Amino acid sequence: MIQSEGLVVAAEFVLSMLAQSKIGLLGAILMALIFAGIRMNHTRLAVGAAVVFAILMSQA
Repeated sequence: MIQSEGLVVAAEFVLSMLAQSKIGLLGAILMALIFAGIRMNHTRLAVGAAVVFAILMSQA
């Protein structure tokens, strides 16, 4: 219970930081997909979104 609340707080913090950065909406969507994939136990979705996010971050 405490771990999931901590994960939610961390996700909100990351999403708020991404919304203010250059990455903007696409980064926020990718982070949401990563968390949704982890939460739904869809590893392909989470890994795919993480790879695209890493590529996007390396270009920023």
